[in-house]
Amino acid sequence: MPRYAISDIHGCCKTFRYMVEEELRLQPQDHLYLLGDYIDRGPDSKGVLEYIMSLREKGYQVTTLSGNHEDMLLHARDNAAHRTAWLRISGGETLKSFDAESLDGISPRYWDFLEQLELYVALEDYLLVHAGFDFSLQDPFSDRESMLWIRHFEVDVTVLGNRKIVHGHTPTPLSKMEHSLKTEQRPVINIDGGCTYWAGYGYLTALNLDTLQLHRVRNRET
Repeated sequence: MPRYAISDIHGCCKTFRYMVEEELRLQPQDHLYLLGDYIDRGPDSKGVLEYIMSLREKGYQVTTLSGNHEDMLLHARDNAAHRTAWLRISGGETLKSFDAESLDGISPRYWDFLEQLELYVALEDYLLVHAGFDFSLQDPFSDRESMLWIRHFEVDVTVLGNRKIVHGHTPTPLSKMEHSLKTEQRPVINIDGGCTYWAGYGYLTALNLDTLQLHRVRNRET
């Protein structure tokens, strides 16, 4: 019963499906942890959300965390100023995938999905989160902003214990990701392969949490 973590799919539904079905060959007894940023940038944000929901409907174990892009979309729904910022960043592609001219055209089932996303998961051997934690705070698990947005952070081993942190959010070249896994200099593993970027990026990656094997799929959207 392998456990896998994937982050930063960013609307790359073809790539995501290929990862799950062909690379991982996911089984219902496996556990898939998704660390956020399902939407924006790529061509099929709606398809990504649909696929996640269909996996659950078929009995697959899928745990979903929020990324900063899901958080931005929720803020955009509720605040006109945030809506302008979201559209400027990459919201236009997301609306296009829903065949919608405005956020009013997005079905309530997708909003329900977004509102139910978790911020982090604490396992016996891992802390899973989209961006990271601010360990300078008395309670790093209460700081929503850091878990969604932080880029650089130091680790407090008295809080972390023997666990490792697995996160995404900051695109990382595949070579650097693989080197980090081999050396294990820090108990922090970044699995954002920059699926929608090129020039050293362009991969969707999945980490086997039990073996630390890194699966990678090149962007397949074109």
